[in-house]
Amino acid sequence: MSATALAVPALSHAKRLVIKLGSALVVDGQAATPRQNWLNEVAEDIATLRAQGTEVIVVSSGAIALARRTLNLTQPRLKLEEKQAAAAVGQIRLAQAWTEALSAQSITAAQLLLTMEDTEDRRRYLNARATLTTLLALGCVPVINENDTVATAEIRFGDNDRLAARVAEMVEADQLVLLSDIDGLYTADPRRDPEARHIPVVPVMTPEIEAMGGEPPPGYSSGGMRTKLVAARIATSAGCAMAIALGHQPHPLRALLQGAACTWFLPSGDGRSARKRWIGGSLSPLGTLTVDAGAARALLRGSSLLPAGVRVVAGDFARGDAVRVLGPEGAEVARGLSAYSAEDARRIAGHRSEEIEAILGWRGRDELIHRDDLVLL
Repeated sequence: MSATALAVPALSHAKRLVIKLGSALVVDGQAATPRQNWLNEVAEDIATLRAQGTEVIVVSSGAIALARRTLNLTQPRLKLEEKQAAAAVGQIRLAQAWTEALSAQSITAAQLLLTMEDTEDRRRYLNARATLTTLLALGCVPVINENDTVATAEIRFGDNDRLAARVAEMVEADQLVLLSDIDGLYTADPRRDPEARHIPVVPVMTPEIEAMGGEPPPGYSSGGMRTKLVAARIATSAGCAMAIALGHQPHPLRALLQGAACTWFLPSGDGRSARKRWIGGSLSPLGTLTVDAGAARALLRGSSLLPAGVRVVAGDFARGDAVRVLGPEGAEVARGLSAYSAEDARRIAGHRSEEIEAILGWRGRDELIHRDDLVLL
């Protein structure tokens, strides 16, 4: 189907919008200060969107970059504890910058700091969602960043592209816009390949599309196209359209409203429940289950995953943890919540369900992952 035949989203139609802005946009790299004039323009654009009935949430990087010079942390790579210290100093400055920009438009800013655990743990996820929806109902614009002061190297987003996608999935946003240093996805890196073509619409995420992600750019940014495509998979799987648009220009959201070039990733229409959207968006599965071809086909037909179809169990996970399900060729086909720990899963893998009690000495579920706890990718 051609791009012109697709129902391409329009920012003017958004009811609940998440906007993500990277450090390179928010912070003047030379002065290590907020780009306040540009933030003021973004705030004006947000006011325009709110006036047409759009609820807006901002995911903003920049805290660590704002504190680097003050703390004399100017080396390219920081240790985890240095990032945590810089975030503690810079987060105050970032919040002040956004408060100043939004208050000039008579908008109340609210600050939320999230960790990956806040989105991976179901109870904390629901609490964060309740806070965000209440703030929106009260007319605020939540400004979110990763809580780098407490996030560990093992359990952190590391980039705000994926955080923004998880927030969009959390609040059931219908659109997510990642403002970037490029106006969308290209068939190759346009900085290196003059033949690279801009892709205006991505109807569905495929391995070929995901393979277009490169390495993160040098400097303070931790993102790059690779993390944006991961974000696209999370957002579109949750029914949210996502755009990659140019941020290095005056009034970037106004430009998008007026038809500026970007890449839209179209949402999936599979109508998943909120719980399944949470499972599918999981960023830190604790293990993998490799299944045979027959089990993979059964999953695609809507079946649960039985122990008999599992060939390899990897990782260290407990009952109820999220795991990846890999097909016989190693491609990820699903994610789900395991009904057994990794140790028990290894013992029953390859065996029929009626053998579980004899193997473990107790009888649990017949399924290793029940279809209600399973999301196809």
